[in-house]
Amino acid sequence: MISNTDVAACPKPDKPEYAFIGRSNVGKSSLINMLTNQSKLAKTSGTPGKTQLINHFLVNDSWYLVDLPGYGYAKRSMSEREKWEKMISNYLQKRTNLITVFVLIDSRHKPQKIDLEFLQRLGSWGIPFNMVFTKADKSTQREVSKNVRNFIDMMKEDWEYIPRSFVTSTIKFLGRKDMLEYIAELNDGFGKDT
Repeated sequence: MISNTDVAACPKPDKPEYAFIGRSNVGKSSLINMLTNQSKLAKTSGTPGKTQLINHFLVNDSWYLVDLPGYGYAKRSMSEREKWEKMISNYLQKRTNLITVFVLIDSRHKPQKIDLEFLQRLGSWGIPFNMVFTKADKSTQREVSKNVRNFIDMMKEDWEYIPRSFVTSTIKFLGRKDMLEYIAELNDGFGKDT
C-alpha cells in the first residue's frame, strides 16, 4: 500500500497492524511471502539491509502487515543506522493500532545479545511482541529446539512472562497455520476493549 519513513504518513490506524522485524538476513521477506502466500510480495535479497522503509501491506482488506528494516546491520554508516533506529522507534511507540511486533530470530544460532537487547527495548516501551524463530529447515530439529529453549531460558532471567513464540520454515511452510490463526484471534479482539 505505502512505503515511507514517517509514522505520520502511515495509513489511517483503523485496522489491526502487525509489524515484522529482525536482524538483517533473518529471513523476514521470505516469512512475509510465506504468510501471504505470495512469492514476490516482499523483496527477498541475499544482501542484508534491503528493507529501508516502513512497508505497509493490506491483507484481506482487514489487517496490515508491516515490513520494517532489520536491526544491527553493521555495513551502514553510523548516521544511517541512527536514522533507521529513530524511524523504527518512532513507528513502534506511536502507532496506536499496532497489535504485536513479530521479532524474527534465526533458529540456527545460539541466543544473540542483539536480539535479547531489542526485546528489552520493546519491553521498556511497553510494546507487545512475539518471537518467530526462522530457518528451522536449515538445522536439525534437535539443534533448533536447543537454540529456542536456550533463548527462552535466557529471557526467563529478566522476564516474568514469556510471550508466545513460533518456529517457522518458509521451505516447509512450518508455522504458517499457527501464526495466521494467532493473527485471526487477535484481529477478532481488535477494537473490543475500547
